[in-house]
Amino acid sequence: MRAIVLLCLLHEAFGQDTLFSWNGPGRVNVPIAEPNPSDDCLLNQASCGCCLMQRQIHRMEWFFNITYDEMKKELTKSKTALDNMRASRSAFSVALNNEKSPTCYGPFPTDMLIIYKHVFINLGDGYNVQTGIFTVPRSGVYSLTVTIYATGLPGNKLVTCANLQVNGQVAYPLIEQNGQDLEDSSTVVMAIKLKAGDQVAVNMPKECFVCDNNNHYNIFTGFLLYATD
Repeated sequence: MRAIVLLCLLHEAFGQDTLFSWNGPGRVNVPIAEPNPSDDCLLNQASCGCCLMQRQIHRMEWFFNITYDEMKKELTKSKTALDNMRASRSAFSVALNNEKSPTCYGPFPTDMLIIYKHVFINLGDGYNVQTGIFTVPRSGVYSLTVTIYATGLPGNKLVTCANLQVNGQVAYPLIEQNGQDLEDSSTVVMAIKLKAGDQVAVNMPKECFVCDNNNHYNIFTGFLLYATD
């Protein structure tokens, strides 16, 4: 009699058709396979414990399949996010030149874009070394840095100046006119929201000039902080 009562209690405990969901608290209906009349386990009433074990095995198989499917979905989402991160990587850092002896660029009778010839990094190939223009590959917030530098001789007028510009419009001016020293420099570091296809460059107004060598005093740097598209 005790054995029969115990089996009934086990049937009540394990015979429920609900289970906690994979996503947290909350019961969900669990599809239970219909018994197979040809199953030897079901033909003998004394094998009720075996039937209960079969039901639990069915539940475990169902739960395993649900878990596997959820893991596949999360893995696919993670791979997609990683691919997007790799595709959106954009960073460049360039210097005016890499000469041993100081070389000056300008002054010119008209405004000219500064073409930085020495490339430290150009991840994503957004910077064009032939034109000096960085073309934004993806909409987002970018960090931009420009440093200009020039040196002169006593008695000469020394003016180093440039404009960080986006699509031909001045985003930030840099200017330094000589005082008592023979060296002038100016730097800007800014975060700016840009759209894909925007063109960023450093424009040098007429009568200004910059000088550099392999010390790399004149640099132009930019990189994507985060995407907004």
